[in-house]
Amino acid sequence: QVQLVESGGGLVQAGVSLRLSCVLSGRTFTTVFMGWFRQAPGKEREFVAALSKGGGVTYYADSVKGRFTISRDNTKNTVVLQMNSLQPEDTAVYYCAAGDRYGISRSGSEYKYWGQGTQVSVSS
Repeated sequence: QVQLVESGGGLVQAGVSLRLSCVLSGRTFTTVFMGWFRQAPGKEREFVAALSKGGGVTYYADSVKGRFTISRDNTKNTVVLQMNSLQPEDTAVYYCAAGDRYGISRSGSEYKYWGQGTQVSVSS
């Protein structure tokens, strides 16, 4: 059974950093591309960042480009989202996801496996 478990969320003030981690089990890590999505209250889920199977290609949403960094550690089956200069508009539940059909994707429909989500709240 494939599982994704996120950690690292919390309540922080604007301007600080948070590091989200997601561990994949039940699937060979190098056979999937990884992504982070978020959903704020009353809003649709949106793409945040994605990383290719080999780790050489990254995609970012315009709203987080330059502030967030996605990376993967294939030895630990872990993908990390480093979030710097957090703003109140970054407040959301953040979901880790994995897909295998393509090399990388911004579309949630291309992701096969999803974590349970971790709350990130940023106060002004």
